[in-house]
Amino acid sequence: MGFSDAIRSVLREKYATFSGRASRSEYWWYYLFHFLVVIAFIVVALGVATASGGVEGGVSSTVIAVGVIGGLFLLATFIPALAVQIRRFHDRNMSGWWYLALIILGMVPYVGFIASIAILVIGVLPGTVGPNKFGPDPLRPEVRAEVFA
Repeated sequence: MGFSDAIRSVLREKYATFSGRASRSEYWWYYLFHFLVVIAFIVVALGVATASGGVEGGVSSTVIAVGVIGGLFLLATFIPALAVQIRRFHDRNMSGWWYLALIILGMVPYVGFIASIAILVIGVLPGTVGPNKFGPDPLRPEVRAEVFA
């Protein structure tokens, strides 16, 4: 799955789909897109703030508008980001509740770093080969569990 296919899959076809599995390529291409858009909003906001005289003269309405649009982007992409993360856990044959547990652990000082590393490792490791309890293998949809079909 390529960059545009992953974006289309996450934002259109599976916007709020928490069932099934997400391949590593779908997961990482989407998070690269998300990261680049957030960085673009930050660069534009800093550029506008610098061009308008910095923060000494107060915050310009353009900087506020960029911040509001960036906030709306984050709000609009919260559900698909959560859904693709849970589907990635499903690809590793793990329940989405493990993600919630790691997020809660992430709020504990010092443990948060370990929880973040665990989420990163789960995102990097390959999914289970063949179908699992969450659905067919996204990389090999033709593989079936039926022996005598």
